[in-house]
Amino acid sequence: MKRGFYTIMAAQFFSSLADNALLIAAIALLIEMHAPGWMTPLLKLFFTVSYVMLAPFVGAIADSMPKGRVMLATNGVKAIGCVLMFATVHPLLAYAIVGFGASAYSPAKYGILTELLPPERLVAANGWIEGTTVGSIILGTVLGGALISPSVASVLLAIDLPWIDTGVDTPAEAALVVITLIYAIAGWFNLRIPDTGARYRRQHRNPLTLLHKFVRANKLLWRDKLGQISLAVTTLFWGAGATLQFIVLDWARVNLGMPLSQAAMLQGVFALGIAAGAMWAARVVRLRDSLRVLPVGVAMGLLVPLMTIVSSQWMAFPLLLVVGSMAGFFVVPMNALLQHRGHVLMSAGHSIAVQNFNENMNILLMLGIYALLIRIDLGVNLIILMFGALVALLMIAVIRLHRANQREFDSVALIGEQKH
Repeated sequence: MKRGFYTIMAAQFFSSLADNALLIAAIALLIEMHAPGWMTPLLKLFFTVSYVMLAPFVGAIADSMPKGRVMLATNGVKAIGCVLMFATVHPLLAYAIVGFGASAYSPAKYGILTELLPPERLVAANGWIEGTTVGSIILGTVLGGALISPSVASVLLAIDLPWIDTGVDTPAEAALVVITLIYAIAGWFNLRIPDTGARYRRQHRNPLTLLHKFVRANKLLWRDKLGQISLAVTTLFWGAGATLQFIVLDWARVNLGMPLSQAAMLQGVFALGIAAGAMWAARVVRLRDSLRVLPVGVAMGLLVPLMTIVSSQWMAFPLLLVVGSMAGFFVVPMNALLQHRGHVLMSAGHSIAVQNFNENMNILLMLGIYALLIRIDLGVNLIILMFGALVALLMIAVIRLHRANQREFDSVALIGEQKH
């Protein structure tokens, strides 16, 4: 890998680390406010809505300047959202601002890979990026849980500055200060991301023109025989993954009797599995063979319902590790294939924006349904059964669609072709 790739990895790691620690701190703030339980999944929903609303425009932003500069600016927006949460702005609104920054950060983060690396390195690069991202999810959730735990929070709250009233009075507020510093570290790495030299023609600024181009790009990817399969899989994965993140917290509380600070560790175990699966896929799956991993998604959906019979932490750890590793193994090749087809069919920034729009529309849908199911007091075990069945059935439908496409013509032969 080129040297600049590792700088991108470091910047992504610390920015994502802060994002995930902030989610736990925001949940702790809602608990301190005695907010209703159904409001917790709305945090992710408010975070995600920017990905959907801004999707027609962030591709143009990512392609309008060197992507390292885009990552620096949008990381700063995320830090502002963290500071606003400390300044007593409602956690839902403040986390929405963090999502605003993240929605523009993502096309630059993934788009720069297609500028920096040849197609044959994209699966490996995505494996490393996903592994790094998931590593940051693991450490971020664990860090967030640790920062709000009584033992760590008491140490942080005992730190005092002479003659200065910091206004840090609760464990969640102390956590926010630490998380802001992590965003600053991410900004330092963003400053050192090299300019790839890739330049695109002058981007449109008229919102209606951008919206029209986005709709056209969205149709182009969905009509492409390879694009539609990879886009369907990644859309399903990220919607399911975001929902499972909150299901695990609820499941740990109800079935395992774990408080938030400990339940966050289970999220980390699931994320560790994704990292392991992602890294294994990076080693053994070539871009041309990426579609052969689709059955793993079906198996993952069938394995999830086993959570309902787990009653101890020691049973929960290996199950979440296996489910996570299967998820990471099948989504990384799909992500690489989607980036490759998007780069061939259109510009890097616009293709990632289309991907983000579809994936986050599904996150909004699935989180909204999950919040509704909690609102009507549907048991967590029944929700898990419904969730696993949905994932398995949808993956079966994707496999059947791919087979139908192959009967028309050998779309797999298109993998690896260069942009004309």
